[in-house]
Amino acid sequence: MIAQSVSEPKYGGQWKRAGLFPICILTLYGALYFIAPEKTRLALQADVKILVSLCIPLAFVFVVLFLVNILLRPSQVARLLGKHSGVKGILLPVVAGIISAGPIFAWYPLLKKLKSEGAGEGPIAIFLYNRAVKPFLLPVMIGFYGWPYVLVLTFLMILGSIVVGFSMEVAGRRLESALT
Repeated sequence: MIAQSVSEPKYGGQWKRAGLFPICILTLYGALYFIAPEKTRLALQADVKILVSLCIPLAFVFVVLFLVNILLRPSQVARLLGKHSGVKGILLPVVAGIISAGPIFAWYPLLKKLKSEGAGEGPIAIFLYNRAVKPFLLPVMIGFYGWPYVLVLTFLMILGSIVVGFSMEVAGRRLESALT
């Protein structure tokens, strides 16, 4: 039997930790209310306004992520990628990179398998680059910077991923020809 470490919380401990931040913030607001009630009220109103403005984009992202998780599996994406796959070999890693979640090291085995099954360096590079586009952060960005900024930034990030993927594909071919 493996002993539980002292630093590891017992069952339910993570919920207590998750509630610690909101409790601290509410306590801080409560203390500041006694010092400067008008400024605290204005700050709280501004916070509520930001929260309300983020609700619609956040709900949209949750619905999209839910549908994608139901409809797509990593094994389906792996089966459709390969060398010389044309536009499909560009669009699939873009979408897969954007919707992928979790730590990057969890994706390394899948990427290794793709590489061993014939996927080129380009699609893998495109996938890795597009992991920087995080749908769950888009509502926050939209709330702070607005739609035009977020759309242009996202477009440029996707375009940059395609340029990097193409460059990796060319570099990979040159390296292969130099080694043979």
